[in-house]
Amino acid sequence: MDRLSEAVLAGAPARDLVRLPVPDGYRAAQLRAEDVGMFGDATDRDVRKSLRVTDTSMPELAPDEALVAVMASSINYNTVWSATFEPVPTFAFLRRLARRGGPDARHDQPYHVIGSDGAGVVVRVGAGVRRWQPGDHVGISCVQVDDHEPATHADAMLGAEQRIWGYETNFGGLAHYTVVKANQLLPKPPHLTWEEAAGNLLTAATSYRMLISERGARVKLGDIVLIWGATGGLGAFAVQLVKAAGGIAIGVVGSERKVAIARRLGCDVVLNRAELGIGEPPASADEAIGHGRRLGRAIRAAVGEDPHIAFDYVGRATFPLSLFVVRRGGAVVTCGSSTGYQHHYDNRYLWMNLKRIIGSHAANLQEQWECNRLFTLGHLRPVLSAVYPLEEVGEAARLVQTNGHLGKVGVLCLAPEPGTGVTDPALRERLDSARLGEILRAS
Repeated sequence: MDRLSEAVLAGAPARDLVRLPVPDGYRAAQLRAEDVGMFGDATDRDVRKSLRVTDTSMPELAPDEALVAVMASSINYNTVWSATFEPVPTFAFLRRLARRGGPDARHDQPYHVIGSDGAGVVVRVGAGVRRWQPGDHVGISCVQVDDHEPATHADAMLGAEQRIWGYETNFGGLAHYTVVKANQLLPKPPHLTWEEAAGNLLTAATSYRMLISERGARVKLGDIVLIWGATGGLGAFAVQLVKAAGGIAIGVVGSERKVAIARRLGCDVVLNRAELGIGEPPASADEAIGHGRRLGRAIRAAVGEDPHIAFDYVGRATFPLSLFVVRRGGAVVTCGSSTGYQHHYDNRYLWMNLKRIIGSHAANLQEQWECNRLFTLGHLRPVLSAVYPLEEVGEAARLVQTNGHLGKVGVLCLAPEPGTGVTDPALRERLDSARLGEILRAS
């Protein structure tokens, strides 16, 4: 381990951190450009075969960037997309970014350091950074924006140059160090461990924008919200947000084991899609309507009404059902398509019933900040179910790829063991911060 990393782990003050040299290289989870065609026509693109943990060169820091010693990160589904080279190899994103020239040219490398979550300690800042300094404990937003772009100042997610760090950019968070824009940084909640803090911002803030933000579905008191995958990373945070807003959470899960877990997470009603016979993607729009009718009957039997909102990130297997079951004037809010991007549905049920489809992607800095604040106040809790060392990142990503996980899967980077990083233990005890994670781990 390099001297700077040792100082970070020892809790050295800022004056010591700035005196120590930045290492020439660091350990990181990487993909290699030479491996892009490695899977051929294989049905199972096992991410353990493409993810490598090796040493890489330290990039130069641009004036608006910070170098963060990453204590922990986590696995998101974009890690799986990256490591399977689908729907497109991420090296295409890096080449496109590099064409902007200047510091962005650094991103076009024969390797891609991936990872879109992280928490750690700032060790260097660029000359143009004002709000952050070495020694700060931070969480990292996944969203990189160009703050010179006009649209960014209305809503950063509308900017043409908005990118997801560690997926559409290089030098991501599954590493000992990462390079980020200063406007990606947020204060780490002091009562959370490194791995708890590292697993929140991408999924929780995405759920926040989808459900709470004025740009999303704007859940209000009494709204019935259908939540697909209620025990996953996005879904488990969605349940918490719906309950905090006064809504009625109807969770849909895929097994009897997950039914019990979803109830313990806070769902008012839990439905097992396998028991309803809606486990596989519908083969046609007519079959989707049949699945939707079964789902709708189950929801009405449980709460007496159709849902106001469907929270859908599953995609092809669920989207036509979501659109069918929401009530007249209801909304489907979607942020992804882990089962496929081509959604086939009967458009009559959209236009004739005045329903809405809301596309949503990540969250802007203000939404990230508000979401992060909810953790500090104790209104949101981490949903971490498993933690792996960086050297086993392939196994961690495989768990998510095969949907064998609950909540979030953490990865320790520089942190030597789980449970470190808490700077306010009294607040942690008062907020019972680990409760939901303990439910998931015990399950």
